[in-house]
Amino acid sequence: MRTCVCLLMLCLSLLFSSSAIAQESATDTYFSKAGMKILSGVANVATGWLELPKNIILWNQREQSQFIGWTEGILRGAVHTASRTGSGVLDLATFWLPTYPTPNPSLIWDDFYQESEYLAFRTGG
Repeated sequence: MRTCVCLLMLCLSLLFSSSAIAQESATDTYFSKAGMKILSGVANVATGWLELPKNIILWNQREQSQFIGWTEGILRGAVHTASRTGSGVLDLATFWLPTYPTPNPSLIWDDFYQESEYLAFRTGG
């Protein structure tokens, strides 16, 4: 009888300790995603204007004509500036949702020579 009680106590302690570890892991994941989202939101609001020179550089490298490169770069840069700044505001407003930031790359300096994309709410990597 005593062995059975000890075995039951051991099983219960293992059960509760593993669920506590699982909750701690889920909490850590939530706070890391929320923290990443709020920091990228602040960074994107502050550095959204860098999309303008970035796109001028990108489109001047792609186009043969300087006029077309500058025109396309300014137009697309203005759109991307508004998009990155707006997505930064959106990420700040919804940082409590455990999703990833909407722009790709999430920060402008992550890959300066990649044209930015703006994805819907992503829960996976």
